[in-house]
Amino acid sequence: MLIQKLRLQRGWSQEQLAELSGLSVRTIQRLERGQTASVESLKALGAAFEIDFSHLKEPEMSTNAETPDDPAAVRGATLNRGLSAEEALALAHVRKLKGFYIHLTIFCIVIGFLAIVNLMTYHRYLWFLWSASGWGIGLLIHGLRVFDRVPFLNGDWERRQVEKYLGREL
Repeated sequence: MLIQKLRLQRGWSQEQLAELSGLSVRTIQRLERGQTASVESLKALGAAFEIDFSHLKEPEMSTNAETPDDPAAVRGATLNRGLSAEEALALAHVRKLKGFYIHLTIFCIVIGFLAIVNLMTYHRYLWFLWSASGWGIGLLIHGLRVFDRVPFLNGDWERRQVEKYLGREL
């Protein structure tokens, strides 16, 4: 998660970070999800972020910073900080939003293409509507889940079920 925070602070996409670090996009995605990184990957990311790779390995703040008014020390302490729970939730929500918008874009492109093909080949029967309606229902459910409009099977429901199972509040 710290890697994602550093990447977002710089305004880089995962593809840009992969290109700068020499790692694959898939590796960047796995590391942002919290999987452990090899020393070589951390060194490559440290070089891309222009920080010591040990800052990426240890998310807690360092107690041996030079002086508070030294800009390099302040920058290192800021980069060395881990993510708060709010930041982690916000990043997860943004990831869900991004997935929904990508899904919506692909839906529009594919259904638009199918509509053009349908209208150019056999315009008397609009068969593309069957694909659009089936996929549209899936897209609607995806949107309802992302924007928290489903009253069941959401975070509150999960919390209640865990509390019920434990027999106490979390």
